[in-house]
Amino acid sequence: MTGGDRLVGVVLDRRYRIESQIARGGMSTVYRGTDLRLDRPVAVKIMDPQFAADPQFLARFEFEARSVARLTHPGLVAVYDQGQDGDHVFLVMELVEGGTLRELLRERGPMPPHAAAAVAAPVLGALAVAHRAGLVHRDIKPENILISGNGEVKIADFGLVRAVAAATTTSRSVILGTAAYLSPEQVTTGSADARSDVYSAGVLVYEMLTGRTPFTGDTSLSVAYQRVEKDVPDPSSVIDGVPTELDTFVRRATEREPGERYADAQVMADALGEICNTLDLPRYRVPAPRRSAVQAAPRTPDPVVPAAGSDAPTADRHDPVPPTTVLGAAEASAAHAPTTVQTAVPETYGPNSPDLPPHPTRVATRTHPRPDTEPVVPRPDYGADRRRQRRSAAAWIAAVILLALFMGIAGWWLGAGRLTDVPTVLGLDRAAAVSAIETVGLSSEIRGEYSDDVPVDTVLGTDPSAGSRVPDGDTVALLVSLGRPTVPSISGAGERSVIEDELRRRTFEPVDGGTAFSTTVPEGGVAALDPAPGTVLPVGSEVELVISKGSPPVTLPDLAGRSVDEARRMLDEAGLTVGEVREVFDADVDEGLVAGTEPAEGETVNAGGTVTLLVSNAVKVPSMLGRSVGSARDELTRLGFEVEVRQVADSDRSVVIAQDPGAGRRAEQGSTVTLTALP
Repeated sequence: MTGGDRLVGVVLDRRYRIESQIARGGMSTVYRGTDLRLDRPVAVKIMDPQFAADPQFLARFEFEARSVARLTHPGLVAVYDQGQDGDHVFLVMELVEGGTLRELLRERGPMPPHAAAAVAAPVLGALAVAHRAGLVHRDIKPENILISGNGEVKIADFGLVRAVAAATTTSRSVILGTAAYLSPEQVTTGSADARSDVYSAGVLVYEMLTGRTPFTGDTSLSVAYQRVEKDVPDPSSVIDGVPTELDTFVRRATEREPGERYADAQVMADALGEICNTLDLPRYRVPAPRRSAVQAAPRTPDPVVPAAGSDAPTADRHDPVPPTTVLGAAEASAAHAPTTVQTAVPETYGPNSPDLPPHPTRVATRTHPRPDTEPVVPRPDYGADRRRQRRSAAAWIAAVILLALFMGIAGWWLGAGRLTDVPTVLGLDRAAAVSAIETVGLSSEIRGEYSDDVPVDTVLGTDPSAGSRVPDGDTVALLVSLGRPTVPSISGAGERSVIEDELRRRTFEPVDGGTAFSTTVPEGGVAALDPAPGTVLPVGSEVELVISKGSPPVTLPDLAGRSVDEARRMLDEAGLTVGEVREVFDADVDEGLVAGTEPAEGETVNAGGTVTLLVSNAVKVPSMLGRSVGSARDELTRLGFEVEVRQVADSDRSVVIAQDPGAGRRAEQGSTVTLTALP
């Protein structure tokens, strides 16, 4: 029994019975199953056993499953459960009876605008819900778009790329995701956000309208890097009849610079809705593919239980095949007339066709001979009858031999005849290995793997391994040496989880390296690495993470007597900011100058903190001696003082002979100045 069939009949977690394989990928296999507790069909995705022992993957896998399970949208494949049973890490999801968008495109080719919009709208709606929750899909492609039998369009595999990226077993991978749909930033930096999903969705719409992806190449790596240097062409340059509005839509979604794309899936969905209204596109029910892996997957029948009082067995309730009508002997003997079979060929269509092209249909007409009005009964010829019997027997024997020969050839072709041995390419350079793989009819993709001993660009092996038998045209991963890894630079705000993930991707083991003050990295981030970034180390080396304690403390300087602007500048140089300016009275400081700070001079404040400036509102009292009472009163009132006059005669012409406070002293605005005058 093959490895893919060993799980059929197994019950995971004492609840989920595996019934048949639906699809197999590089990292997981999807099975049709039954939830024995709730008696409902489910899809069970079982990850490759290599991930079961990886704690990084298990933690990320559980986190992503919980995150996706909280999302609710008809365009998202529902997540029911996740768990681990021995070496089997699995995810239980809604079973979508239908097929994938990839299968539909293979059957019917390019889609007209209204059909492409009918697929894109629910996809973008589901992505919008995920983007609002802070989730990014990272692998939008036709294989992950499911179409049910009643026309529902759903997205699958949310979060699996990010979970696999967290696994130490994927350290040899250069790029995670599907090359034909990756955004430029995923290729160059490996980072992804909502705008990366927008780019992939734009490529998806392009492929639906044209029937092909925008970039092709000899290897997946070359396909991925083309999008860094080239723009996605307009769909109308490939197939006639695509409206300019959809050209603009695809162009905006696939801009190489993330800031020039739609901000997220919701903005992109709104733009698509406006285009549908402008073009007056009709509503359309997306058909499920007629030949799909889900429909082709055999099902494990339940035990047959006869009905009470009946001798006939009850039909298997899982059997999808309708009852077969068998011709009786009389009907078979009457069907001797020749049968004319006519095949209807689908018409070539453009994007403005009213519907997807139909499948070829066969129209059969039977012509029955009309019996003569007066039949003549011939004389029996027993010799002729024997000759006819011998000829009939010989014809039957020949037919049986031809049928057996045909079945043998078909079995060989469907089995060993369509399989190819993976060649040995160990030690070859990348170009020679790619040539060897393609010579035997297989395609290749490049996966980087760090190595201490093997030179850069030398092949370390293949996945599947050399000698394995794989279907013709299948993809074989070439494991190419990247040489010794280098310590990465500290990016962004030094987020610890990001730095640790990048170190593990390069095979390094992050360890605690203590703490240090940093004026550029916030507290808790990675302030430095030891060894320093750019250092070449052996595979699996330890790298110390020095964690930031934030900015160092600052001692407040003496700012008394300085102007507000000068005080601000000095605080800014010390890494502090002025939070408030408050006026206070200080008899020793002139009006408008700094009298002090809160906290006070000499106290310690964390860098980046705020300081309150205390500004003096004291006013120097001018000399009023020898001036008339009226003139002195006017001057002091203008300066904000209250005036009290002591004089013999109540006259503004009296001359001031004394004042309190004295001339040149500082007083608070609103305080009283006493004048003594004569007469």
